Amino acid sequence: MELHALTIHELQDKLRAGETTAADILASVCRRIDAVEDKVHAYITLTREAAELQAAAADAAIRRGEMEALTGMPIALKDILCTRGVPTTCGSRILADFVPPYDATVVEKLRAAGAVLVGKTNLDEFAMGSSTETSYFGATRNPWDLDRIPGGSSGGSAAAVAADECVAALGSDTGGSIRQPAALCGVVGMKPTYGRVSRFGLVAFASSLDQVGPLTKDVEDAAILMNVIAGHDPREATSATVEVPDYRSFLNRGVAGLRIGVPREYFLAGIDPEVRVAVEAALGVLEAGGARLVEISLPHTEYCLAVYCIVAPAEACSNLARYDGVRYGFRAPEGRDLLDMYKQSRSAGFGAEVKRRIVIGTYVLSSGYYEAYYKQASRVRALIRRDFDQAFTRCDVIATPTSPTAAFRIGERIDDPLKMYLSDILTISANLAGIPGITVPCGFTAGGLPMGLQFLAGAFQEGLLIQAGAAYETLAATGPLIARRKRERMPLD
Repeated sequence: MELHALTIHELQDKLRAGETTAADILASVCRRIDAVEDKVHAYITLTREAAELQAAAADAAIRRGEMEALTGMPIALKDILCTRGVPTTCGSRILADFVPPYDATVVEKLRAAGAVLVGKTNLDEFAMGSSTETSYFGATRNPWDLDRIPGGSSGGSAAAVAADECVAALGSDTGGSIRQPAALCGVVGMKPTYGRVSRFGLVAFASSLDQVGPLTKDVEDAAILMNVIAGHDPREATSATVEVPDYRSFLNRGVAGLRIGVPREYFLAGIDPEVRVAVEAALGVLEAGGARLVEISLPHTEYCLAVYCIVAPAEACSNLARYDGVRYGFRAPEGRDLLDMYKQSRSAGFGAEVKRRIVIGTYVLSSGYYEAYYKQASRVRALIRRDFDQAFTRCDVIATPTSPTAAFRIGERIDDPLKMYLSDILTISANLAGIPGITVPCGFTAGGLPMGLQFLAGAFQEGLLIQAGAAYETLAATGPLIARRKRERMPLD
């Protein structure tokens, strides 16, 4: 098998054994990018020359007997994470030429762990979308079917991992933007607990919802990346001081005796029959492995989308006010005065979806409507959080479908915002409650499209998610299944 197709832990074993080098691994990934990137469009910016220097430094460190957690591993970054000296566009015209003077904390941690950073991946503009179609730089395509979306907003990261254009990637998750594209691209994606991973240097969409997390080829790689990026950051006000365990220690614990909650609200009308069957089969696999299935209820689930569609635009409206064409970013050249320059810069710099959310956010925060919308949504959000608190007294983790459908066709929902927002109906609750979630592949549709199984756990219980996800991978042998299906079905191969 080609080096670019291997996992982090498999490549680390080869490096330790002297069977390959960081330079060889990077060269394999670069050849793969050259072969498939024009079809997938996973990246906005490639940093090949810098990556070659990092790979050379990694090989020198290995020769000195110094090997960190990610030494020599080619990692991609969602282009919403600030990178010193490398453009950070957020998929938007308004930041198309923005080059940050500093690294995000997670980027600093990757560098310190020896990672080789190969590029910045495509995304829905400012992470506002579920299909990676709203990027100023064009749509990303699903490697399993190039006529279909990869999910969003971290679609570039998910597609890059699925297509073996990197070994792993980081994304951000505001309402499912790591987990949904991971599920649709057949990879693993984790949204950590709010506060577990620093948001310093993550360009804000909705500050009470955003979280950085890994997209990987298997659960063990997710554990490796979480060990690197998790932890308190004094530069980030919402960063938690909770102790971080060794996530790899949860990998081989199995599910015997684990109580898995199955919420009836997540299996109602609207779930594609193939998805339902796949997830129910996965639950059967877990039960056969010794887990105990417990039916639970999350009664306020039906309000999650409405709450999200108030809270997220309201926070986005506030966060995006800084893009005015004055200090940085795109500036319209023909403004008659300062106010006209603001209007023209923002009108031309933002895409339709971003402007739609700014308008919604402005409305729900405006005088006379704040109490009726934003404050009321905040109250219901507290009830959603309480539902989960009560559920976790009866179960250890919760299992649900990740997405109600497999990947849909490019253009199919772009003109129907409500239908697009429904793509995240099963993931947004975790962001509203601030709890962690992980998705693992759980099979394919008859048409060969991946589907995902989502696990949710209580705050700062990422270890339980890794335990459940790794056990399911072993019991269902999904790793070999994905590899075989790639060879048989992925049009890139």
